[in-house]
Amino acid sequence: MEIGAKIKRLRLQSKMTQEELANRCELTKGYISQLENDLTSPSIATLVDILESLGTNLKAFFSEASPEKVVYTADDFSVKEDESGETTWLVSNAGHMMEPLRIKIAPHSETVEDTPHEGEEFGYVLSGKIVIEKGEKCYECGQNCAFYFKSDLVHRIKNTCGESAEILWITCVP
Repeated sequence: MEIGAKIKRLRLQSKMTQEELANRCELTKGYISQLENDLTSPSIATLVDILESLGTNLKAFFSEASPEKVVYTADDFSVKEDESGETTWLVSNAGHMMEPLRIKIAPHSETVEDTPHEGEEFGYVLSGKIVIEKGEKCYECGQNCAFYFKSDLVHRIKNTCGESAEILWITCVP
């Protein structure tokens, strides 16, 4: 890790000159210049002072953020199959607010009943026809139709037809 370059980047983001940073840390402008050019290394105490002056800390400074994953392919998907159909997790929900699923429901089958929880559900019927049970109410939804509801009541999806149904289902939990 290039400590000097990272300190310089933080200093510039803070719109601070080398002299201003040096004054805040009771160091010399020359020392800050040497540090930013990796010509010297700071003690831990000096580094802590510099980072505090730049509005950060050791943990944040040394943490390496992993790059954001944007594209997911079939190799990333997780699939679970049973007698009622197939559930495919399109994106790992670790660290995400949304959980997108592709669900194939066999004829005359249903998803597992989901208990009330915080959040919302969105779905789009790719093929077939389904019935959404939410609490005591039922809603029919056919191909190329969407549904959206709060997850505040027991809910599940049923396929009451003689052909398979496929939906894109996205759960969003706060």
